Amino acid sequence: MKHSEKRLFLINELMRENGMYRTVEIPSSSDGQKRLLRSLMNIRPPKPVSDSFLSVQDEYLQEEMSKKKIVAAEELTPVKKGIYLWQGDITTLRADAIVNAANSKLLGCFVPCHGCIDNAIHSAAGIQLRLACDELMSEQGYDEPAGTAKITPAYNLPSGYVIHTVGPIVYGRLTEKHCRQLEDCYKACLELAADNGLKSVAFCCISTGEFHFPQKKAAEIAVHTVSEFMKSDSRIEKVIFNVFKQEDYEIYKGLLA
Repeated sequence: MKHSEKRLFLINELMRENGMYRTVEIPSSSDGQKRLLRSLMNIRPPKPVSDSFLSVQDEYLQEEMSKKKIVAAEELTPVKKGIYLWQGDITTLRADAIVNAANSKLLGCFVPCHGCIDNAIHSAAGIQLRLACDELMSEQGYDEPAGTAKITPAYNLPSGYVIHTVGPIVYGRLTEKHCRQLEDCYKACLELAADNGLKSVAFCCISTGEFHFPQKKAAEIAVHTVSEFMKSDSRIEKVIFNVFKQEDYEIYKGLLA
């Protein structure tokens, strides 16, 4: 199949799978079809899927990823020993693991084409990521608490693994509890990565988006926690602070100077 045929195959399979969407008109443009496919993947619940679907999906997503510029952790220049700052799309970063700012259900974002990092990571990784998370959560039997972490394969992402962590949600005044929970997120991710033999980890700006943690304070906690961990534990060789917004880049740049 051509690339466009794979996209239409996936759209039709997902629409057939859910009767509510069988009458949805498929856009003629490639951009419209891409948006529809991502939306259908976003809303799909974690349930069994055929090997043929996964095979086509994996080929399609890897072809989509090949059109982007993949940045390897080895290509980056450290700002301090073992610590890096990089501005860009975390789904295009090749590290041993990238960190996903998840919600307590740990199943990814179900809002079609939402702009959160959880949605971006799940959309690029493929539906296997939600299935893997669902297996972990079904075994656990309760929502993921703030300040903890889980690890899964990264599937169609350039990185090897995704570490999922739930940051604190800040409504109103920032509290000491919020700060401790965010610190615990960074510690849990680093310990989990180290315990799994990983050497490079890329962090997003945990909790600063949909969860409303103040950006500067979050960055201060992130830099301090990572720096202290790396002083006492040499198992992690590279920690990358990944930012998307220019404002966050300037904050981290100032803290790491």
